[in-house]
Amino acid sequence: MVDSLKKPSFEEMRPGVKVPSKETILTPRFYTTDFDEMAKMDISANEDELRAILEEFRVDYNRHHFVRDAEFEQSWDHIDGETRQLFIEFLERSCTAEFSGFLLYKELSRKLKDKSPLLAECFALMSRDEARHAGFLNKAMSDFNLQLDLGFLTKSRSYTFFKPKFIFYATYLSEKIGYWRYITIFRHLEAHPEDRIYPIFRFFENWCQDENRHGDFFDAIMRAQPQFLNDWRAKLWCRFFLLSVFATMYLNDIQRSGFYRALGLDAREYDIHVIKKTNESAGKVFPVILDVSQPEFYDRLDICIRNNEKLAAIVNSNTPKPLQLLQKLPYYASNAWQLTRLYFMKPIDVTSIQGAAR
Repeated sequence: MVDSLKKPSFEEMRPGVKVPSKETILTPRFYTTDFDEMAKMDISANEDELRAILEEFRVDYNRHHFVRDAEFEQSWDHIDGETRQLFIEFLERSCTAEFSGFLLYKELSRKLKDKSPLLAECFALMSRDEARHAGFLNKAMSDFNLQLDLGFLTKSRSYTFFKPKFIFYATYLSEKIGYWRYITIFRHLEAHPEDRIYPIFRFFENWCQDENRHGDFFDAIMRAQPQFLNDWRAKLWCRFFLLSVFATMYLNDIQRSGFYRALGLDAREYDIHVIKKTNESAGKVFPVILDVSQPEFYDRLDICIRNNEKLAAIVNSNTPKPLQLLQKLPYYASNAWQLTRLYFMKPIDVTSIQGAAR
């Protein structure tokens, strides 16, 4: 009994290889897109900035950064129980998200090679960064006697098709929120080294600069395609993607608050800070952003948290499956209502503010 509490068990495909977590609406997604449409994009309106970003990618600031040192060479059995389980889940989710980026960027670089060499090289170098990140995270998992079979993950995951403009919205936000997540954890642990339970967090400062540069690339791409930003449809879609990214992070993190508590962080305060900073970053390119300063924004997400807890309790009960579905419906409906209300909260029109400033 003591051993089972100390080291939570995970289902394994074979010894030391973890079965990937079940795909849900909250798990990292794998994407594909219309490569022909991407290849036909005219980037001349912002080509100089894109070439400058390419030069930064070529410099490869982190080429010597992701090297494990002596601090990793020890037993991690003292990280046990719920903290161990949540930390492994954190590593898996992060690895899966980075690997998803690698696959998408690698395929884009291959498909665009002959039609848009500038974009192709940018995507190839970003895929290099994401591969390093995923490999470093997967190696960290091996310190806890588990790894992901990334080849199996490539073949077994379902792929979500997004048109190029939606890929840009989603990946821009993914990279920018990744930056704010990593730098916030790094700065906290820099001030409180006693809370740094594992050495991977020492790498987050340089690491998040990769995320920031990737986000700047997608910023430049979108500004080269003003039709993705300058009409009423763009405003609706930007609100949708902002809400999707913020809600997904919040619902995941609050459910795993024990992980953040182990780092000396309050998960809710951490997420609110990351959401506000990412929202501010998005305001530099998106025509609208969400009004995340309103307490209502987080209160409604908290209702979704409580609904999800009740849904989990239903799933874990002995109630027959058909009856479980009936029991779940009110909570599904409540979640849909809360998210709909959040979507229709009055946004902040960045273009109006910028116009007034001029």
